Amino acid sequence: MRIAMAQIDPFVGDLEGNTLKICDFTQKAKKAGADLVIFPELSLTGYPPRDLLDKSGFVSDSLKCWERIAEAGKTIAVIFGAVSINDGPGKPYFNSAVFYDDGQLRSVAHKMLLPSYDVFDEERYFEPGKSPAFVDFRGKRIGLTICEDAWNLPDYLPGPLYQQNPVCELGKVAIDLLVNISASPYHLRKTHLVSELLKQQAACARAPLIYVNQVGGNDELIFQGHSMVWDQNGSLLLTGADFAQDLIYFDTESSLPRLPDPQTDPVSEIIGALTLGLRDYARKCSFTRAVIGLSGGVDSAVVACLAVLALGAENVLGVAMPGPYNAPESLSDARELARRLAIGFEVVPIDELFSTSLKSMSPIFGDLPHDFTEENLQARLRGMILMSISNKFDRLLLSTGNKSEISVGYCTLYGDMNGGLAVLGDVPKTMVYRLAGKLMREHGWLPERIITRAPSAELRENQTDQDTLPPYEILDAILALYVEQRLSIRQIVARGFDPLTVRWVAGRVERNEYKRWQAPPILRVTTKAFGMGRRNPIAQGYVENSND
Repeated sequence: MRIAMAQIDPFVGDLEGNTLKICDFTQKAKKAGADLVIFPELSLTGYPPRDLLDKSGFVSDSLKCWERIAEAGKTIAVIFGAVSINDGPGKPYFNSAVFYDDGQLRSVAHKMLLPSYDVFDEERYFEPGKSPAFVDFRGKRIGLTICEDAWNLPDYLPGPLYQQNPVCELGKVAIDLLVNISASPYHLRKTHLVSELLKQQAACARAPLIYVNQVGGNDELIFQGHSMVWDQNGSLLLTGADFAQDLIYFDTESSLPRLPDPQTDPVSEIIGALTLGLRDYARKCSFTRAVIGLSGGVDSAVVACLAVLALGAENVLGVAMPGPYNAPESLSDARELARRLAIGFEVVPIDELFSTSLKSMSPIFGDLPHDFTEENLQARLRGMILMSISNKFDRLLLSTGNKSEISVGYCTLYGDMNGGLAVLGDVPKTMVYRLAGKLMREHGWLPERIITRAPSAELRENQTDQDTLPPYEILDAILALYVEQRLSIRQIVARGFDPLTVRWVAGRVERNEYKRWQAPPILRVTTKAFGMGRRNPIAQGYVENSND
C-alpha cells in the first residue's frame, strides 16, 4: 500500500481554504499513485478552533465540506481531521478522524484522550470517544488514533491522566498499521520527546506507526510538522520537513533503511519556529508588512532579522527613536543593522516630546525627584510613535521584549510592550544572544557591537540591565526552574542559588502578572510560555513560605 502523508498548514476557521488545500493535496497524492492520503488532526477546521465551535453555524458549515473532500477522494482513500456531532449525552462534539474510501464514508473515529492541561482545553468542547477504532482497507487493518491518544505512557504527561491507552488496546486486535493524526504544538526539544514516545507506542501497537502532524502558526502556537514513520521494532523510517508543508510517501511493502534518531540544533530550531510563527501570524491576520523599534540592542536586532526571514526585507521598517540618554553608538548600530538587512529605516527623536511631556506634567509632579516614572515616559513616547506608524501604514508592530524581562516586569506597559506580536516573549535573554550569534555567523547581519555591548534600556545616565537585574545567566536559570519546571523557592535554593536572589526573582514574577495579561500574543517555544498555557490570577494572596 502506498500512503501519502499530507503535512499541511491549516488556517483556523478558514473552512473554504482548508477544504481546497485538502482537495489539492489529495489530487497530488492520486497523481503520485497513492492508495491512501492522511491529513492532520482537525485539518478541516484548523487547530485549535477554540470558541469558534460555539459560533452558530460553524460546525454545520464544516460538515458541508465533507462531501467535497469525498468527491476529490474518488479512486483513493482519505483520512482527515474534523469536528463531528455527538447525538448522545455529553459535550456536543467529537474530535474525529474521518475515513473516506473512493468517496464512500467508511469510518468516523473519535479521539478518546482529551487533554486539558497547559495550552490544551479540549474537554471544554469535545466528548471523548468510548473505544479504539480501526478500519479494514486493502487487506490491512488500520488503527485510527488522534494526537493525545498516543501520549498515555509514563514520563510523557504531567501525571497519570487517563484510564485507557488506546494504542496498546489496538495492539490487541492485530492491526497491521497504526495511524496517528496530530496537531501537536512545538516547544524546544519536542522532536526528541515525540520520537521516544512514538518508538514505544509502535512497539505497543505491534505495528508500524504513521504520525502526521500539523505545521504552521496559529496565534501563539507553532506546529513543527516533522511527521514520522516508525516500524514496530523502533526504527525510524521516514520524516517530514520541519516548519514547512510537505507531502511524503510510505510504501508498506518496501524495505526502507533505518534513519538515525533525530538530532536537532536548538538555536536553528528556534529560529525556524519563530520565523514560521511570525510569518503565519502576519499572513493569517492580513498583514504583509511590519515595523520594529530599533534601539541598537540585541533584542530588537534579532527581531528585525527574524522579520526579514519571515516577511522579506522590503516589507520591514526599522525606526530608531533616540532620546536624552542614548549613547551615539546606539543610533549608529541601528542604522548599520538596517543597512545590512536592506530594510527601511527612519529616525524619530523623542527629546522634544520628552521635554514637552515633562513640562506638561510639572504642575502635578512638582519638585518630586525623577524616578522610574520619567523612565517609563520615554518608553511610552516610543510606543506611541510606533503605534502611530503601525496605524498609518498598516504595519504589524513587533514587540521586542524577551522572556527574561517580561518574567520580572522589566518592561513598560503601553511602551516597549506595545505591539501586535511578541516575537521573543518566550525566549530567555541568554538564548537571544545565541540566536544573534548564529544569525551573525550565517548572514553577517548584526554589527558585532550589538552583541558585545552591555545591555541597557538607556532610560537614565549610564544605565545597564544589571543595575536592576541579576546577571542573565543566573536569572534565566532561576526562571527556567520557577516558571517552566514550577519548582518552589525552597527547591531552587537547594540547587545552590542564592536565597535572596531566588526570592527576589519569584516575587517579581508574581507581582508582574498584570503586565503579562496585557502583553501581545507571545510565540511559544518553551514548555511553559506566558499566555494560554499559564493561567495565573492577577489578584491573589498566596505567599510561598520559603524558610522551612
